[in-house]
Amino acid sequence: MVEETDRTSPPPPISSKELLERSGLSRATLNNYVSLGILPKPVVRHPGTGKAPRLGYFPATALHTIDRVNQLKKRGHTMAEIVSMLATENRSPERETRRQEVIDEVLKDPSKLLSRAALKGQPSPVSLQVGNGVPLTLDQIKSPAYLVNYRFELEWANAQAKDKIFGHGAEHSHNITERNLFRLFFQGNRIAGFSGHEELLRFHLSIAKNRVSRSALLGADATGGRDGDVGQLFVWYDEVKGAERQPLLHTEVNLGPVGGTDSWHLLYASFYREGIFFTYAPVSTVNDSLLALLARRDIVIRDLLKKRRPYLTQLAVLVADIQDSVKICTELPPEEYFELINDVWGATEPKLRKYYATHGKHAGDGMVCYFFPQPDCNYALNALRCAQEMRETMRAISRTWQNRKHWVNELRLNIGIHEGQEWFGTYQTPTHLEFTVLGDTINMAGRVSEFAREGAIWATKNLVSKLTSAERATVRYGVRRISTGGEEILVPSTYSRVAGLVDLGNPRFERFLDIGALPITEILDVAAAKKIEPASF
Repeated sequence: MVEETDRTSPPPPISSKELLERSGLSRATLNNYVSLGILPKPVVRHPGTGKAPRLGYFPATALHTIDRVNQLKKRGHTMAEIVSMLATENRSPERETRRQEVIDEVLKDPSKLLSRAALKGQPSPVSLQVGNGVPLTLDQIKSPAYLVNYRFELEWANAQAKDKIFGHGAEHSHNITERNLFRLFFQGNRIAGFSGHEELLRFHLSIAKNRVSRSALLGADATGGRDGDVGQLFVWYDEVKGAERQPLLHTEVNLGPVGGTDSWHLLYASFYREGIFFTYAPVSTVNDSLLALLARRDIVIRDLLKKRRPYLTQLAVLVADIQDSVKICTELPPEEYFELINDVWGATEPKLRKYYATHGKHAGDGMVCYFFPQPDCNYALNALRCAQEMRETMRAISRTWQNRKHWVNELRLNIGIHEGQEWFGTYQTPTHLEFTVLGDTINMAGRVSEFAREGAIWATKNLVSKLTSAERATVRYGVRRISTGGEEILVPSTYSRVAGLVDLGNPRFERFLDIGALPITEILDVAAAKKIEPASF
């Protein structure tokens, strides 16, 4: 009986010293495996003999796990993929469900940052534990960090990223389309000297694959790097699997020079509605402070937007105003008028998120929204679809308030949309950040919104021209004309100058003199998109 017990007893634990000797790992890599959840946290105890110091002990299965990691590395898997695969192999459904619940709770409410006890004994692909040190700020990140939009154009980089990753030419151009991330990788000629440059590029490509097409990978200029580099980039793009939608992804990369001393870093990708934030952390000094910072999504994105330089970009501008708002304000008690305005903008907010809109500044109770180019959909069509859904939402709100107040007022949202190339930036008020566009595009959109009446949507020819022929086929638009018989008829798929639609000599319409020559069209209907998901996590 004793012999049977001996045969089935688990093998004794292995000390960290022995594990390092038998596996050939460096202590930094061992610590990294622990922080990634590949290996459990060692149990520290006295070895029981002599005056030897206390040692950390791992399960005997740790050697098998390390061998498994080495096998997966040889097969070309990234560290992020390896962590996920091992977690899938080892986790129980119950423990994984609880682990994900805890992580989701933290990501939704950063004030509930995980304690070390919260994830005790649970496999975690990313350590979200909070250290005892002072939380980091964005300025205190001493390793490379940079922000890209969802077209993988560089919007901000710290000094370390410019020096080590891109070279000091990063962000030189004010035109955002000339700051394609992969072109900057090649032009800076920095990452080619890293031992882990392939893993670095594959990680970025896995994130880009679900957002940027192969043809758009290098932006407008597919010759942004050396021919061999570009060819290899496309090969890796075809090989990598698109990263799953998670708030935080990571991998391990070696930034040491080829043939030189290793310099292992953890590379994190944090996802925000405004873009993707990449940060590097040396594995030898990795602590929880950086992850605690990344979990505070509100703080991180606010600081990033404060630092982001203004840039020149194409965009569509939508301006919406409630018709006869002064009359409605006069008729309603103040508290009900504010309730109405909050109903309108609260109901339209999901539409704006759905179509990637960014709020702008508008005087009074109107709304300004910016639509920027996206990698997987047309920003001009997004603006039209958003306007269509906003109009439908307003009709539903109007019916609700008519039933509530027993009035005959029809609530209408007049919308104007224009497209152009303008400077986009942010500025800080004493309480918050505001987005703004400088140029005539926003002014023209505002004037077209004033021209629109009875809940109509009017768009400029410039905006509609940004649609492909297939996209234009989903939009019903045109200009209403008076026939020789005095009847109003719709002439589809046409435009008219504003001067051809109203008598600018009439004092009533004099305010439209500045847009008299602007060709516009009425948007009557827009087919709904089959499926659009926000680009945020």
